[in-house]
Amino acid sequence: MEYTLSNQNIKIPKMIYGTAWKKDKTAQLVKEAILTGFRGIDTACQPRHYQENLVGKGIQEALKEGLKREDLYIQTKFTPIDGQDKNNMPYLENDSISTQVEKSFETSKKNLKTNYIDTYILHSPVFPGSKLLNVWNTMSNFKKSNEVGQLGISNCYDLDVLKYLYEKVEVKPAILQNRFYSQTMYDTELRAWCKEKGIIYESFWSLTANPHILESELFSNLTIKYNKSAASIFYRFLNQIDIIPLNGTTSKNHMIEDLKIFNFSLEKEDIEAINSMVK
Repeated sequence: MEYTLSNQNIKIPKMIYGTAWKKDKTAQLVKEAILTGFRGIDTACQPRHYQENLVGKGIQEALKEGLKREDLYIQTKFTPIDGQDKNNMPYLENDSISTQVEKSFETSKKNLKTNYIDTYILHSPVFPGSKLLNVWNTMSNFKKSNEVGQLGISNCYDLDVLKYLYEKVEVKPAILQNRFYSQTMYDTELRAWCKEKGIIYESFWSLTANPHILESELFSNLTIKYNKSAASIFYRFLNQIDIIPLNGTTSKNHMIEDLKIFNFSLEKEDIEAINSMVK
């Protein structure tokens, strides 16, 4: 595994295992991912799409094999009420927004069986701006109490919103995690601004949203040139342009194959050719 350092000096693996939609297989897959070589785990306190308690179980099972908690990078999220199943939430609908954040965080620590979360992420922006700042400042308290290493935001595709947040808060975002797809022009402008500010960009749906790239003639030629799968080439490309991809595979063979991206590098002209497809 290769790592990068965030603007908060947190060491982040350059590929993170994503745990959404794994349902009752979550614990088994998390354990398998860690034992295969993944050192970063992404989840959320959102029972609608994640089984965070089973993520915690999988981590604990993997730690029995000789690893320590500090060997792992764990990130989870506060999911606002619009993203929750109102019949199964970590907080009450009539709780204040700051109480919702606090209850969700406590639930996450309990689920993940840890008192420290490497990155705590706001799952999506909330509005108006005063509410966004309230949520962020509540999250910031967890960093100030050393229960969180750094903060991030997800599903934020409006640069003005990200700039507003960055300018108004004391604890600056270290992570932006977005869907990587053509509908948002691959966040070209957002990614450039993040690079200026030292904010790490994490991508999800990296493969699912881009079959037209993986099935292109360019990638057909690159798979032959490098003797690697199209998925491996795309993941390596993302790393080489400073993007950390989430990987949600349920196949152990794919886990093994995908982690081999650190064994090769794409040539400059090939990076430029792929880059022309994600603008």
